[in-house]
Amino acid sequence: MKMRHKLFGITFAACMAGTIAFVVSAALAPINTSLGVGHLARVPHGCALAFPVALTGVAIPQPVVGFLVKKTVRTPPWA
Repeated sequence: MKMRHKLFGITFAACMAGTIAFVVSAALAPINTSLGVGHLARVPHGCALAFPVALTGVAIPQPVVGFLVKKTVRTPPWA
């Protein structure tokens, strides 16, 4: 099922935040608690804690960042 175009921004932010939260959690779990038994069980817990922070960090500045990208990236001639 595809979402309406109006929801593109928040859908993009949620997907990006989920990816960021997972990667950061997977990297920090062994740094904080050492790589060993239970490492894979700690990653989802860290991801669940990091996701709201990442979503806020992606969703709030998204309009400003989008504006800056449009001002700094040239539109291709075929668009």
